[in-house]
This record gives sequence, C-alpha cells and structure tokens, in this order.
Amino acid sequence: MTMAARPPVTAIPRLARRLTGTSWAERRVPEEVPVAFSFGGTTHAVMMASPSDLKDFALGFALTEGIISAPDEIERMHVEHLGSGIDIQMWLRDRANTRFKARRRRLAGPVGCGLCGIESIEEAIRAVSKVAPGLLTLSVNDIGEAMRQLAKDQPFHAETGAVHAAGFYRPGEGVTLVREDVGRHNALDKLAGALSRAGIAGATGAVAVTSRLSVEMVQKAAAIGAPAILAVSAPTALAIRTAEEAGMTLIALVRGEEFDVFTHPERVSGGGGKHVA
Repeated sequence: MTMAARPPVTAIPRLARRLTGTSWAERRVPEEVPVAFSFGGTTHAVMMASPSDLKDFALGFALTEGIISAPDEIERMHVEHLGSGIDIQMWLRDRANTRFKARRRRLAGPVGCGLCGIESIEEAIRAVSKVAPGLLTLSVNDIGEAMRQLAKDQPFHAETGAVHAAGFYRPGEGVTLVREDVGRHNALDKLAGALSRAGIAGATGAVAVTSRLSVEMVQKAAAIGAPAILAVSAPTALAIRTAEEAGMTLIALVRGEEFDVFTHPERVSGGGGKHVA
C-alpha cells in the first residue's frame, strides 16, 4: 500500500546531559530508509538513503553505474512510498533495456551500498571514464571558495550534523547545485541526477564533497564528466590511481586555501610539479 512521503529530517526526544544539568529536549535527526531501484519490475539494488530528491537519486544512480548513458534512455519512472521503504520503478527504452539485461546475467544480485550489484573483482575495478582535458582551471581561491559555499548550503546537515553533501562548483558562478544524503555515494548520485536534469555539463566544473574519497566516488565523478573533485577528507590510494587514469584532478584535505593536489595539478593555477600518484 502506498504511504505518505517521509520527511528527510525528524524531531526525536532525547535526554540531554550538559554541564549545567540534564533535561529532556528534542533533537533533529536524519531519516534513513531503504530505497530500492527496480528496472522493468526487477529490483537491482537497495540503498539506505535519505528520502529526498528521489528522482535525482534514481537518475544519477542509473547514469553513474552505467545502466543508462543518457536520461532519455529511461522511458518512465514511478516513485512508490511503502511502509517499510521506497521503491523507485524505472522502465528502460529498448537499447538500454537490452544492455541492462545482458549486465544482469553477469551479476549475482543487489547489495546494500557502495558498489552495487557487483559479483566479480573485474566489475568492481571497472575501467573508469576519461574526463575531457583542458576545459577547467581552478585558482587557489576557487578551491577554498567551493568548500566554503558547500559548507553553507547544507540545510539538512545544519539541522542534524549527520549527513554528507556533494556540490557542483563553476568558476565565476560558485556552487550551483548541492544534494545531501546520509550516504556519501548517494549524495553524489543525487548531484549527478540533478546536473543531468538541469542540462549542466559535468565538464564545466568541479565536484566538491564533504567526505573522504574512495574509488567509487572518483568513478562516479568521472561518469559525471567532472575534470576535478575536491574533498575535505583524505583519498584512498586506489582513488588516487583511478583519478590519475581518468585524467582527473584530485584535491583533498581542503582547509581554506590550504589543500593537497594528488593528481593532474596542471588544472590548478600555479600547481606545477609532478603528479603524486
């Protein structure tokens, strides 16, 4: 039975102990619900996610996971709110549906998060998309400003202190889109979907995230076409090697105008030097 949509943030009573005393009060906390992605009536993956920007989420997931190559390959989409979670049903057009069925035959089934529906090592460490060279340059101020703007444009995090964000920064325009979620991969998928729905080319800016950089974050940013990814936390070694392979500039540990450039520093004004990876 279809239920009413659940809000992404809920007020919960809790016992608060402070130096000045103990009292009951409300705390705003993020919701976390199972979100199923179904294609042609078959569930492909179930993600624990924030119940917000669901169409962006579904479209972005389908794009960054290589299920579709363009938004028009989804014939229609239906979001159903159930008592225990959310089911997003998608029907693919002929070419995408044929490609998806061939992929399904190679996979064991859905998983909960991260690299979804993957059975083999080869599928997990899949070839990364190459990003376009030479279309983006970031100044030191751009990098610091991207993270400052991202920090200010997170309403769910401001309420709860418990969600991740992914934003898209374009020099001269600032952060144009932000999406939030309890899962860092989910926030990036939502951003991918929002960019696609808005008709914004990933090659025109940089992805900025509030999390560490694992390999799937780089893979998803490359699928978006972003030539640079910025993060407040550190990258993994595999993420660095994958960014190098993709031709992507990976910038991490951003603290104001201080940061580490791990790959392709030529996109950073005054970057110079050799690649770290």
